Amino acid sequence: QVQLVESGGGLVQPGGSLRLSCAASGITFSVFSVCAMNWYRQGPGKERELVARITSTNSATDYADSVKGRFIISRDNGKKTVYLQMNSLKPDDTGVYYCNARSSYSDYWGQGTQVTVSS
Repeated sequence: QVQLVESGGGLVQPGGSLRLSCAASGITFSVFSVCAMNWYRQGPGKERELVARITSTNSATDYADSVKGRFIISRDNGKKTVYLQMNSLKPDDTGVYYCNARSSYSDYWGQGTQVTVSS
């Protein structure tokens, strides 16, 4: 079955950086390529929110206002992997980060990776 596995989370000090990865398995290159890839996060006591997304067609990107200029989403279809480069991290960025692959006929989620920004 399709699996999305996130990695790269951890504890980082404010101002630091992390790079999250999300690797897809059980899915072909052609199917992965047509999926829009999204990163969501859920902070303590907060609802899950969309952080960044990248389209399947021209790899256009979009970001939540709270992370614009600090986070960068990218994808490597050959590796069936999506990345989230997070810079200038703030305590408010703390939460579980989830990878999501979505197309017109599918919607897959990873289990999440914890990111904690604290001094």
